[in-house]
Amino acid sequence: MASKNRVENVAIVGAGGNMGSYIVEALLKEGKHKVTAITRPDSSSRMPEGVIVKKVNYDNQDELVDVLRGQDALLVTMNNMAPPEQQVRLVEAAATANVRWIMPNLWGIDGKNESLLKDILVSDRVMPVLRRIEELGKSSWIGLTCGFWYEWSLGGGAIGMGEVMYGFDLKNRTVTFIDDGNTKINTSTWPQSGLATARLLALKENPDGPDDKSPTISQFKSDFVCVSSFLVSQRDMLESVLRVTGTKESDWKADHADHQERYNDGVKELQAGERAGFAKLLYTRTFFPNGDGNYAAKYGLHNDILGLPEEDLDEFTKVTFKYAGVPL
Repeated sequence: MASKNRVENVAIVGAGGNMGSYIVEALLKEGKHKVTAITRPDSSSRMPEGVIVKKVNYDNQDELVDVLRGQDALLVTMNNMAPPEQQVRLVEAAATANVRWIMPNLWGIDGKNESLLKDILVSDRVMPVLRRIEELGKSSWIGLTCGFWYEWSLGGGAIGMGEVMYGFDLKNRTVTFIDDGNTKINTSTWPQSGLATARLLALKENPDGPDDKSPTISQFKSDFVCVSSFLVSQRDMLESVLRVTGTKESDWKADHADHQERYNDGVKELQAGERAGFAKLLYTRTFFPNGDGNYAAKYGLHNDILGLPEEDLDEFTKVTFKYAGVPL
């Protein structure tokens, strides 16, 4: 056990990305950690004041080890399609540098659901990394299950892929309901996910003694922290969209798609080299009417342990329109 019993030094890979930037923002606001952003030498990402920037060649293991020495935790927020070996090199360097905690590139999805991981084609990317951390035996991993990010997925962001995500085309006012549109899933906002990460790392690492029942990081060792902003269906989302836009349901064109057919279409599109196919199969699989998207019902949530605030669905629906570049 570390004598200080606290995580103080946090290194993050991908600090300039969507998830990474919100984690950094929350860590700085909470003010309990020294934050180091590990970036490539040619990275153009600008870090906020208070973040230490270390540029490193990811292919040079000695450099990775050097930059990770003295770090208590490593957070990896990379593109989901990044080669698994990149993350393996990072966790191997973390083990050599005696980094105690790793939050690997496993953000959002229910990492306990093996059939789901297999169906969304990420099992072969995720499991080897977790196994390697455990084999090395120097670090412990923790995953964050938070569902898809609501304000990105509802409108598809700047890339305009909302229809293959939560089924909405905000610009053209169309929605494709998967089955009847009533399947509820857990979904979270970026700020809530970032805050959950910061609050987790602010916990004590281990109990102070046998009678200490307060939350600790170690209770999540080799497991997942589960948080959620909202438990909603596509129809709930549409109701929120109608409220913030002042439109009526008759102003929108609605279609329906069978969950299995839509998932199969996504697989075929991906096999044909269409990027949108992966998003379609990924999101559609979560809306299967078997409860897989409602992880809160299976495991419960850790929102209270982490002191996470209640959020307003309509406020983040408004944010969605901003991200998508669609005026209200």
